[in-house]
Amino acid sequence: MDRECVWLLPGVCEVLAGSGRCLPDDTSLEKLLDWFTGIREAGGSLLEACPCLLEFTSSVVLNTASDPGVLSFTLRLAGLLAATEDGLKMLQERSVLNQVFNLQHWQEAGLWEDPCLRIGWVQGLRSMMQHPKALTFFVQSGFTDPLLRLQTDTSLFVASAANQTLAHILLFFQPASSLGCKGVDKREEEEEDKGKTRASITDFPAVINDSSAEYTAVVTAISEYLKESLVPKENTKHHQSLQVLKLLALLLAQAGPRLRDQLLSAAADSLEDVVTAGCSQLTLPLMDVILAACSSGTDERVPDRRVTRLLSTMLNVNKPADLIHAAAAFLRRGRLDTVHTARAVRILLLPLHIITGQNLLDTSTTEDERQFSEQLKSKTCCISMICVSLTNTPQITLMPPDVLPCPQALIVSAVLSLLKICSGVSSSSSTGCSEVCRNVISSGKVQKCALEALTALSSSSSGEKEKISEVFTVLIQYLDNPDSDPTVLHKSYQALVKWMSLCTDLSFITEQLRKDLEEVVKKRVCDMRWEVRDSTVEFLGHLAGVHVSQKCAEESLLGGCCTTPLLKEALQDTESYVRASAVSALAKTRTHRWQKGAALAEEETETASQLLEILSQDSEGFPRRAVVRYFTSWFSSHLPPSSSSSSSLLMQCVRSVLSHGSTDLDWEVKVHTLELAELLLDEAFSGHSSYRKASNSLHAPLHPYGVVSDQTYTLHTHTGAHTHSVESHLAGLVEQGVLSALLSGLVDCDRPVALKACRLLIALRDTISHSESTVACELQGWGWGLEVRRVLGRKDGDLAGSLNGEAESVSVSVCELLRCLGLDERLQVLTQSSDHVHNSPRSLLQDILTASAAHAHPDAQRGPEVIVDCY
Repeated sequence: MDRECVWLLPGVCEVLAGSGRCLPDDTSLEKLLDWFTGIREAGGSLLEACPCLLEFTSSVVLNTASDPGVLSFTLRLAGLLAATEDGLKMLQERSVLNQVFNLQHWQEAGLWEDPCLRIGWVQGLRSMMQHPKALTFFVQSGFTDPLLRLQTDTSLFVASAANQTLAHILLFFQPASSLGCKGVDKREEEEEDKGKTRASITDFPAVINDSSAEYTAVVTAISEYLKESLVPKENTKHHQSLQVLKLLALLLAQAGPRLRDQLLSAAADSLEDVVTAGCSQLTLPLMDVILAACSSGTDERVPDRRVTRLLSTMLNVNKPADLIHAAAAFLRRGRLDTVHTARAVRILLLPLHIITGQNLLDTSTTEDERQFSEQLKSKTCCISMICVSLTNTPQITLMPPDVLPCPQALIVSAVLSLLKICSGVSSSSSTGCSEVCRNVISSGKVQKCALEALTALSSSSSGEKEKISEVFTVLIQYLDNPDSDPTVLHKSYQALVKWMSLCTDLSFITEQLRKDLEEVVKKRVCDMRWEVRDSTVEFLGHLAGVHVSQKCAEESLLGGCCTTPLLKEALQDTESYVRASAVSALAKTRTHRWQKGAALAEEETETASQLLEILSQDSEGFPRRAVVRYFTSWFSSHLPPSSSSSSSLLMQCVRSVLSHGSTDLDWEVKVHTLELAELLLDEAFSGHSSYRKASNSLHAPLHPYGVVSDQTYTLHTHTGAHTHSVESHLAGLVEQGVLSALLSGLVDCDRPVALKACRLLIALRDTISHSESTVACELQGWGWGLEVRRVLGRKDGDLAGSLNGEAESVSVSVCELLRCLGLDERLQVLTQSSDHVHNSPRSLLQDILTASAAHAHPDAQRGPEVIVDCY
């Protein structure tokens, strides 16, 4: 431990013990506990490193006037101190342990009613239970019953903590012989690697054995508790059953064979009673318990008969609304046995089967169908059940043939029929279900679920032309429907693009469908709602990215004569999101032309000019970011530099983008600009053996404070070797403004920008370090140029002295400049982040003392309020 921390800690303990109240920032107590926990997990002794903690714990526990937050902190700290056998022994010798966890003491003081204290007591026990002596203390103190009572505490936080603590005790102290082969293997692995700390509650200490009376007592108490508490006695007891089921699911999922069998033996009858009671609130927790028991079986091929019986009951006796949720839970787990999977699939398809009249199950009317039909007459139940059914249809279509009751195409037809019913275009072919159909007409929730299902179903579709044509017809109707809300329209576009990607040939799409789509897109791109305009513009971009066969590479569902004018119009939209989407869509429509090296069209010149205007003048960051990405995409797609008009225009634009983008106020615009600069570096030096891409050679974690670009660009493959020298390439980069952009980024106040610029400059420095280049660059006397001069002044006095006059631009050798900037040292600082200064125990302790002093003398305080640093 840091010596200064050791010196500061007694003062902090004195502040906490004597203040009688919590600190201004109570998260500081959590940070202290995190620090102490880290010391213990690293193998250090808290009491040896911080002997003042023992006296602090004793004094706080006896002072019942302390703030509940400080008391809760002290209880948790005591648990950490007792997490080793030596620590527990020392606390017992000083009578501190009994004082801390004495329930009667806290109840008589009237503090037990505060959930803050109760959770501290529970979490303190949880931290302590790391060795057999702690288990002995726990049992002998009679803490099992109080911990069981806290399972249903009025505070959800306390109940959850009690749940986790009880599970930890049962699983952590399992006898070694109850673990089975896997448990023995795990212990052997841990003995081979003693440097590893425990990673979960399924790591077990070797000293517990089958004859542990304490462990047996805990198991017995919990088994009795399960028998008595699982079945709700009255409606008000559902909360108790829910908590007990959560505990049981947690235990069964990780228990060894012996403990699992004990728990199932104790709970089986009660579980069956709960299942047959048909309480809707307990359906999903019950399925969690049953599926946890299935997953933890010793032999998956021979399932436990008790568990199988419970599962069969869950999938047969409940009300339709509960049945469908149980079936969905079973299917989500992914454990498939033919009988139960077939039953679950049937249950999930029933609502769709009934409401659409499609013969998905190929059976005559059954009792299930009668019950489901009655339930579907209730609008709330109908919408809920049909949405669950739709959500699971994509997974159902992936089932093996012996489980799937109908062809996949029939399920797609059923979803399309439902979409038609929802929009009022058609009615169900099923007789006598008009009342059910009325429940879903104009239901936005059902429409969204159906569209999501339709989108997912494209993955399992065989792509029959007739089916795709029907899908297009329904989706275009939705896009044209004036009652469709923005989200429904957005999902319709997504489904259309997804199904279009299945097409290898668009010739079967009728001219009428093309015309209908063109008309609806033109209408929606002018919609009053910006969300709809944005979705439409995005769709036009995605449309260009859909891959069709080489034969039809030039073919598009919408001709360019329609798409490009709409996108150019959208560049003037009043909403920045729409403008940004329009820029991105334009890039997608032109990628194919760029890759082919097609001749420059007049409209491209106009568009480039318009985009540069957006970069320099748009008040919102989203469009400006999109513009930089547009040119980055163009540059990464273009053919090797040539004298073509297209290449000439591109390089002119690149220079402007680097100039404007590197001085933008938005840090993401600057990062995207540096991505363009990186591509220029790659193209210039990719043929030189000394060049290493910055992204490959200098790894660093993602920046924690913002989302940087997740888009990767790869240069269009160029053939032929680079014949130009380093000198000419470097001169070209300086002339294009690459070096200016990198130097500007290096001294930028936004760390992601400076970090990327620093990496790129290091890659450039390493490439040219062995050359005799005399290429120079200009350092201006203001802005970033002045900042670079100041850096040089600190790093190299001789070079700084040669930069005479701050008001004028001066020329300096690039090689000399990169050598003197101290880039490696700067990279280390940038990569380290500010947390190494502020997020430290020493900083925390100093803040606590400073805040305490300020609040102790409020009259003497001047300036802003002093609070604890909340790093």
